[in-house]
Order: sequence, then C-alpha cells, then structure tokens
Amino acid sequence: MTAGRFFIVLLCFFILFFSAQAQKSKTQLQREKQESLEKIKETEKILAETGVQKKNSLGELSALNQRISQQESLIKSIRGEISLLDYDISENNQIIDALARDLEKLREEYAAMLFSAQKASGKIDKLMFLFSAQSFDQLLMRLKYMEQYGKARQDQAVAIEKVQLILKEQVRVTEVKRGEKNNLLNDELKENKQLTGLKQKQRSLVNSLEKQEKQLRKDLEATKKAVAELDVLIAKIIKEELERAAREARERDTKKNSRDASDVSIALSASFQDNKNKFPWPVSGFVSQKFGRQQHPVLKGIVIQNDGVNIQTKQGEGVRSVFNGEVSAVAFTPGMGNTVIVRHGEYFTVYTGLKEISVKKGQQVSTNQEIGKVLSNSDGISELRFQIRKNFDALDPQEWLRN
Repeated sequence: MTAGRFFIVLLCFFILFFSAQAQKSKTQLQREKQESLEKIKETEKILAETGVQKKNSLGELSALNQRISQQESLIKSIRGEISLLDYDISENNQIIDALARDLEKLREEYAAMLFSAQKASGKIDKLMFLFSAQSFDQLLMRLKYMEQYGKARQDQAVAIEKVQLILKEQVRVTEVKRGEKNNLLNDELKENKQLTGLKQKQRSLVNSLEKQEKQLRKDLEATKKAVAELDVLIAKIIKEELERAAREARERDTKKNSRDASDVSIALSASFQDNKNKFPWPVSGFVSQKFGRQQHPVLKGIVIQNDGVNIQTKQGEGVRSVFNGEVSAVAFTPGMGNTVIVRHGEYFTVYTGLKEISVKKGQQVSTNQEIGKVLSNSDGISELRFQIRKNFDALDPQEWLRN
C-alpha cells in the first residue's frame, strides 16, 4: 500500500469513528429531548385540569413547578445538542484544513512527477537510460523502476481525486451541521421565552396564594388531621397482619408435615427487596411532594412530614399495584378517600386517594394490576399518596420505583 493510499484509509477511519461517536451522543440527546417533550405534554394536561375547578391552588403550583423543571430539562438537552454540533463543526474544520494541506502537497508532488516525466519523455532518452545500463541485472532494475514510476504517477492522481471527494463531502457535512445549529439556536430562543413566561406565571401564582394564607393554614390543619387518622389506620392494619402471621406460625408448629407458609412470605420479601429500583410507578404523572420533612411550598416556616410520596396525575387515572402481593385492607379515611394496603411478605405498599376500588381484602394481586381509580378533590387535583413500609418503618418510595 502506498503512502497516499495509507493516508486516505487512515483518514476515512478517523472520520467514520468520530462520526459514529458523535451520532451516539446525538441520539442520546435527542432521546432525552423527546422524553422531556412527552413529559411536558402530560404535565400540560395535568396543569390544565387543575385550573378547571379552582384557580390558584397548591396543585396548580405543583404542576407549574414541575412544568418549569421539565422546560429547563428540555433547554438543557437543546444546549447539549448545540455544544455537540459546535464540537463536530470544529472537528470538521480541522479535518478540512488538514485535507486542504494534504491536497496541496499531493498536487505539488504530482507536478514534480509530471515535470520529471516530461524531461524523460522522449523515446531516445528512455532508450539511452535503458541501454546505458552496465549489466543485464541493472537493465532489468531500470525497467522495473520505470514501471513503478509510471504506476506511482497513476496512484498519485487517484489519491488527489479521492482527497478532493472527501474534502468536498466534509465541507457539505459541515454546512449541514451549521444549518442544524441555527435551527437549534432558534429552538432555544423560543423555549427560553416560554420558560420566562412560565416563571412569571409562577411568581404571580405564589403571590396570589400568599394572600390566601389563612385558608391555606386551615387546609393544612385538615390535611394533618386526615394524615394522622390514616397513620393510625395503617399502623393498626400492619399490627393485625403481623399478629395474624405470628398466630399462623404457631399453629403450623403444632402440625406435622404442614406446608410452611412462612417460607412463602420470606421468599416474597426477598423478591420484593431484589426488585428495588425496578418497580413500575403506581400512576403516571410527577412527584408533587417528596418523602420526609420539607418546607411548605408557600407558607414560610412551616415544615411538612410525608411518610411516602404524593404523585399528581390525570383525572380518572388507573392506580396499579407495583408488585405481587395480597390485599391486607380496603378502608376509607375522611379527607383522604379510599386506601388499599397490599402486603408483600414483610413489606407493605399503601395507595391512598382512590375513588373506585377494584380489589377486595384477601385478594391476590400481581404487578401492574389495576386496583382502583384516582380521586379528584374539590380543587380538581388528582393526587395519589403512595407509601412503602417494611413492617412499621416508612421507606422512601423513590428509592424503589424505576427512575
């Protein structure tokens, strides 16, 4: 392989390699952007529903906060694509410069070859060059040299043509990428304007809610009371379940050759633990209130304790079991709606805020099986309160659900 051919092969390899790497990153960024657009579409629907029955509610603020976060993620993806294109354009410009230099060098070498060939183009000069050989071996070597020299000229001409084609393609690709970048810059400008509008709406909504402080405090106290009643109910049901399991274990100990159901419970607990970070979400939507202690979104100095997560979703959304288990209880809590508790060995999942129930106590349920429909409150907010407990201990559901 000649030096010219080797250079072209090596150049093509690097162009293809970096193009493949860039394409991988571009595909990932475009997938993230598409995911953001799909989430935005869902949140827009939830946001629209919150304003139907009551304007300026906490649910509307939660949806608006989520919408802003998603808008920022979308802009981040667009900026990532722009940065990637900037890098690609810079790389292409370097390749174009290198190709131009190499093309000029190839042309100079080819011109030198032509000049030398023209000097020795006469038949007499060629014959003199051949017959002036001092031996037969030298004559053969000169014949071979003349043949190789002619082939080298042909190879050089082919190399120039190939480099010209590669250079032309790189220029075309660079122009396409510049066009893509300009389109993305326009998209970024449009999305930034939309983000500015959303933040203005957010400030206006917060100011409006701050004026309703008295009503917000009243609503918060009512919620705290309902949550306290729910906590008592959950603790009571878990205690009853644990006592029942202990009684059954004692009864099995008195019977010979009986199937040890505790083995089944242990296996289910282990399976539940093994699926951490893999559970499907019980409803679509977004987390409107996280696990643990957090500041109230409007009332200053007020801290909220949440033993699970609140997931704001669309009206009439189906609520699904996140794992195989047995329904331990179906109950109603004033101010909260219906609650379904599913046992998974020593783990329990709690679904609160249902208007319709499609399961009953003692029923076996499977992963993703619908257990009811979400309730919409008087403000038009559809929100599921979801908990995961290991016996009495509350766990952060977001550490168990799929990202």
